Amino acid sequence: VTLGQRRPPADLTPTLVARLRDGNPDAGRMLCEVYHPPLMRFCFRYLGSREEAEDVVQEVFLKVLNNQAKPATFRAWIYKIARNRCLDLLRTRKRRGEDQDLDSVSRVDDDLTGCLTRLVRREQRAHLRRALAALPENHREVLHLRYAEDLSRTEIAEILDLAEPVVKSRLYEGMVKLRAHDSLVDPA
Repeated sequence: VTLGQRRPPADLTPTLVARLRDGNPDAGRMLCEVYHPPLMRFCFRYLGSREEAEDVVQEVFLKVLNNQAKPATFRAWIYKIARNRCLDLLRTRKRRGEDQDLDSVSRVDDDLTGCLTRLVRREQRAHLRRALAALPENHREVLHLRYAEDLSRTEIAEILDLAEPVVKSRLYEGMVKLRAHDSLVDPA
């Protein structure tokens, strides 16, 4: 688990879901505390709108509450629900002509550092955004799921309905293309 992300042990989540379905509000609060922030970040990456991302996350939690399914991997299951809903909203936008070019990398707040450090970080993020934007969507998506969302290859395969070797291949190819991108190569 990366810094800032809290996730209960794998065996605790099904218990929390069962307790939530039995009406235990503490279980709901704990699930929300653990899964809400990463799902918001994930949905915002797709939608570029905090309001729409919040709506999708609420729909995901409602589906968890109303669905009696007991998925093998809860985290992959909720990410898949969120991804499918985000893709539905993007298709609706496109049909309505509301499609716009969205920033595909979530913004990170600047730490309390000096101006020069913030400027360098901002420039590095801009280079990385350009490099990521140049990648095919299928590479961009697996890289985001792996490195920004800290999902395993198995979870990514489940979310995207792909074979795990395909995920592994796309991760590798995406990293090779990123490393070779002109904006990330030091001109020295």
